[in-house]
Amino acid sequence: MARRGLPLLRQLLRDSAAASSSPPPLKTLASAETRRSVTYMPRPGDGAPRAATLIPGDGIGPLVTGAVRQVMEAMHAPVYFETYEVHGDMATVPPEVIESIRKNKVCLKGGLVTPLGGGVSSLNVQLRKELDLYASLVNCFNLAGLPTRHENVDIVVIRENTEGEYSGLEHEVVPGVVESLKFCSERIAKYAFEYAYLNNRKKVTAVHKANIMKLADGLFLESCREVARKYPGIKYNEIIVDNCCMQLVSKPEQFDVMVTPNLYGNLVANTAAGIAGGTGVMPGGNVGQDHAIFEQGASAGNVGNQKIVEQKKANPVALLLSSAMMLRHLRFPSFADRLETAVKRVIAEGKYRTKDLGGDGTTQEVVDAVIAALD
Repeated sequence: MARRGLPLLRQLLRDSAAASSSPPPLKTLASAETRRSVTYMPRPGDGAPRAATLIPGDGIGPLVTGAVRQVMEAMHAPVYFETYEVHGDMATVPPEVIESIRKNKVCLKGGLVTPLGGGVSSLNVQLRKELDLYASLVNCFNLAGLPTRHENVDIVVIRENTEGEYSGLEHEVVPGVVESLKFCSERIAKYAFEYAYLNNRKKVTAVHKANIMKLADGLFLESCREVARKYPGIKYNEIIVDNCCMQLVSKPEQFDVMVTPNLYGNLVANTAAGIAGGTGVMPGGNVGQDHAIFEQGASAGNVGNQKIVEQKKANPVALLLSSAMMLRHLRFPSFADRLETAVKRVIAEGKYRTKDLGGDGTTQEVVDAVIAALD
């Protein structure tokens, strides 16, 4: 019995060796590639629905925030909204809105009109100062299927939000003479390098005008240099803001993370957004130690015009991607991935696009396409 079993055993060993040396079937490879990996282990209770404050805002705001709500409901995302009507022509942000954001820690916001002149304070600035949302982040990147002049653009603009020229420290000394104060601290530099470190970014560029504003912007650069020494694995360089704008429109792929004082950051972020595909597709947010507000990344066009509102053809992509950022902030990464993947799939297919992206689709058509593309 043992002798007859020995040849059989040898045959089995030869068959096993041959099977291990031959490539696996294509079907097996495909299933292995699509198998999910364990990327996030939630703590008990992490799946409980979270409240978020919602400010639809002005102009196209109600259209695009409505788009987000539809997609969130279609995904069954564990988020529900507390909605408040806030408009840019109000004197101040209502106290109940501030209280809601303090309680919920997060807010999704449409654009708010800022009246020009007349001494009316911007409600956007009021929110940032009241909640100490000192860091603004705008991610400007190429989207597959959306043609642009430049390729390989993936820039994160981190802008100081509460200091600098936007701090509002100005007064009229004598009739006809206005004095404006500018100050800065090192916390924006710390946030920029921490962001780069945690997101595997390789370079941080400080944008400044220290050749003219030697004290104020000089202090900003000193802060950046001091923080940079603590991150030897991240390359650090500096660029004057006027040269920065020229380099952005000629070779934007050279930039990675950009850290800027308040005023320059507004200009740089909108320029970078225009290069990478337009303000209608760039996500962003404002974050502080305890709270965060997510909104369209670049401020240009975030309110739109009356014709777009009437035709209901506002582009919801920027706010959809911003809401994916919010979901990651709330520790719902798989929902964020699903939403972001669906949006990118719709853009790549190119069938449903609003006018700013070369199409003629409505907001609702884009929303329906994104919902259909959800995994």
